[in-house]
Amino acid sequence: MALADPATASPDALLRHGGLHADLLRGFFGIMRLWGVENADARRILGDPAERTFYAWKSGAQKTGKVAKLSADTVRRIGYVAGIYKALQILYPDSRQADEWIRRPNRHFGGQTPLQRMTAGDVTDLAAVRAYLDAARAPWS
Repeated sequence: MALADPATASPDALLRHGGLHADLLRGFFGIMRLWGVENADARRILGDPAERTFYAWKSGAQKTGKVAKLSADTVRRIGYVAGIYKALQILYPDSRQADEWIRRPNRHFGGQTPLQRMTAGDVTDLAAVRAYLDAARAPWS
């Protein structure tokens, strides 16, 4: 069964799609690499899974393609990250600018960088960054 764009698919659709979890993690870790995000921050973005679990996900997604089933919360978090990445690629024609945006202080986030907001730990922090970008992108939608 083919799945629409994971950045816009619902978490329920992502959970129902068999075999997708390794693909989701591969995409997540690819985005983290492009953004230059450290492992500790990537773990926080994923909801602070156990360190052993995090590294098993990272290794499994990149090498074997086998990972354990992800929770709905983890899938939702990855979906937000994918949506943030996609929105940045639309807003910034220069991919380097798009990737650097997460490290620039932003008044909307109280002077924090979007990365600091995303690593605050709650899924609503990821949702806030995504909503901000979706609002900025609205004139082009």
